Amino acid sequence: MVADAFSHVRHWVFDLDNTLYPPEARLFDQIEVRMTAYVMDALGIDRARADHLRRHYWRHYGTTLAGLMREHDVDPTPYLTDVHDIDLQHLQKAPNLAARISNLSGRKIVYTNGSAPYAQKVLEARGLDGIFDAIYGVEHANFLPKPEKDAFDIIFAKDGVQATRGAMFEDDTRNLKAPHALGMKTVHVAPTPEVADHIHHHTDDLEAFLSQLEGGAK
Repeated sequence: MVADAFSHVRHWVFDLDNTLYPPEARLFDQIEVRMTAYVMDALGIDRARADHLRRHYWRHYGTTLAGLMREHDVDPTPYLTDVHDIDLQHLQKAPNLAARISNLSGRKIVYTNGSAPYAQKVLEARGLDGIFDAIYGVEHANFLPKPEKDAFDIIFAKDGVQATRGAMFEDDTRNLKAPHALGMKTVHVAPTPEVADHIHHHTDDLEAFLSQLEGGAK
């Protein structure tokens, strides 16, 4: 049973984007447009070049912001404020998901490569606010992004996460490598499964997956 595999877990770590809301919400369509525009203005380049750098930095550094900081000394705070200034009105409330998360035994946190204020707004739009013990953004990891192990080490130390008694839920498989290496249960949340040694479970329905865990952790 799936529940048995998670019976030891007392530290539940959830990514935000495309994990606590479905990819069909397409929030990143809005964010990517704003990212490209910010790169254009910050570096004084055209849209095509800015869009290329946005994608290149995401692949190479884990986030566009990390590349901008390391290669162009871009100030992260105004960047994060600008790119996350998006419309969330179309996000639907998820009371059943909220109930499933609330029923998990132990400490529950959100850890995102976005900012904590943005995460809070998304959680409110989804009706998931108030059910997590803490919310951590990239700013809490000194702007180091997932998938860097140091980023996880910083956040887990801040929160007291015991990795060997933890589980990580994440849509980006790169961001499950470090948690797996630390001894966490890893759950890939995405429409399409990927086979990799660092992925223990896959689901395309987080609510349904969590429903299988009820009764497994006491």
